[in-house]
Amino acid sequence: MKLIEALEILRKEPAAGARPFRVSLVCSFTPAHLQTFLDANLKRALPENRVEVSSGLYGDFWGNLARLEQQNPDVGVLVMEWGDLDPRLALRSLGNWSPGALDEMLQNARSRSRQFQEAVQRTARTIPLAISFPTLPLPPVSFTPQWRAGAFELTLRNEVSLMSLQAAQTRGVSVVNSQNLDQLSPLAQRFDVKSEINSGFPYKVPHASVVASLLSRLVQPPAPKKGLITDLDDTVWSGILGEVGADGVSWDLEHHSHMHAVYQKLLYALSGAGVLLAAASKNDLQLAEEALRRSDMILPRKVLFPVEANWGPKSESVRKILKTWNIGEDAVVFMDDSPMELAEVKASYPQVECLLFPKEDPQAIDELLYRLRDLFGKSALSEEDAIRRDSILKAQDQDREIAEHGEVSEEFLKAADAEITLNFARDPLDPRALELVNKTNQFNLNGHRYTEKEWRDFVTVPATVLLVVSYKDKYGPLGKIAVLAGRLAQRILTVDVWVMSCRAFSRRIEHRCMEELFERFKLEEIVFNFLATPKNGPTREFLKEILGQEPGEVCRISRTQFASKRRETFQQVLELANG
Repeated sequence: MKLIEALEILRKEPAAGARPFRVSLVCSFTPAHLQTFLDANLKRALPENRVEVSSGLYGDFWGNLARLEQQNPDVGVLVMEWGDLDPRLALRSLGNWSPGALDEMLQNARSRSRQFQEAVQRTARTIPLAISFPTLPLPPVSFTPQWRAGAFELTLRNEVSLMSLQAAQTRGVSVVNSQNLDQLSPLAQRFDVKSEINSGFPYKVPHASVVASLLSRLVQPPAPKKGLITDLDDTVWSGILGEVGADGVSWDLEHHSHMHAVYQKLLYALSGAGVLLAAASKNDLQLAEEALRRSDMILPRKVLFPVEANWGPKSESVRKILKTWNIGEDAVVFMDDSPMELAEVKASYPQVECLLFPKEDPQAIDELLYRLRDLFGKSALSEEDAIRRDSILKAQDQDREIAEHGEVSEEFLKAADAEITLNFARDPLDPRALELVNKTNQFNLNGHRYTEKEWRDFVTVPATVLLVVSYKDKYGPLGKIAVLAGRLAQRILTVDVWVMSCRAFSRRIEHRCMEELFERFKLEEIVFNFLATPKNGPTREFLKEILGQEPGEVCRISRTQFASKRRETFQQVLELANG
């Protein structure tokens, strides 16, 4: 981002009624352009919020960090540089650089490291943190020449590496990836000596832009894609299957097609992380299956589902795959080596991310693999990630049942041997619960999204009820598939959040949730704060079924009213965790 772009973004007024999003920037130097870029990046990432970025006292990193809990922002952004570990490591300092001072500098750095780790662990319990560790070159403090690594520098960098590791392993904390920073901002182009001396701001403008961009992504990560649809010929392998046959396609060094093997490796890794994979190829299905089942394929046939190999338009294959996966086009990447095929799919599905596989350029393929990592990357893997593909495979019996009867029959539900776990433990740091709330569209009470801090604050209020539902049946587990949260006042529960994964539709789980709430809390009434969105039709239909009319923004359902409309459920409740 250019500075003029950032200033243009900052000139725009937030929407009327925008919720505030408060950011505390903790650094010891004058924040200057870094604060400008951070503010602009977050305003662009959070258009529905009123972003407010504040910084603390100049030169007081440790005091600003200590005051962070009192300020109670939505997120804390910590930017450390070498001078925060010992003032002599900053160019502006007039401290002693003699060889006899090196050991004292290391001792100070170790002490500050312990102080930092303690502060981060304490603060992260209530405030999410995004951290950038030292990015500038070390000043020529040590007596060793630049081309030789000395014990002083290696020890200092090791201390920072240990801090980074512990911070990254702390719940609620995210850390800027130094390798990504190196790629985007070369070391020699980071330090502005004149600006540091004259104003106390050490970054060149492009470096400030890069650091702010990476920090803003930690604060508000882009939603990861869920599925990748790949072409086969000259993409998964080198060669045209219809011309050379299943034994003629290749992905190895001998045939100069090794980067196709690397692509297969990445796809296999993405599958293991819960990404849905499918193939859309203009090919004979039998021949495609023969090639996919070759014993030397790095990408196992079982991780591709479905495989659409035919001679029709690629967009039609994409349509069938999206229907099978039951996810939106905006959550999908389509990969092909043909610009024409990409354009044809893009015309039918403009929200699909269409990427060209550059088959003749190994360097470009390598860069593409990093791009895919970014598109599908997530901070942590959950149980649901591991079972997503298998649950879709096993859902085919239910799909056939719906096709035959228009809905899942009671006989089918009885035979499913379903078990659900209703967990009322109020864990504000459960990443899967917040993921469901912020990503589920179809069964969503009102489309309201929460920042991590907003969710923590909501869940930890004593009157809040939080229900997280897990599900499994004889076809396999689905993991955590529903989240309901509201406020309990005497015998009335006002529900502000209710979402359910589309994988759990047609199992009457929504009826069981309400039944358990009425019984557990002896409720007289449940009040739903409903708002129709372009995508939450299933929620509207459910409420309409219970109410007997179109739902309004406030839907009141009494115990008697629910009892007269509830449908029989067949799940066994195995555990009812206490909140």
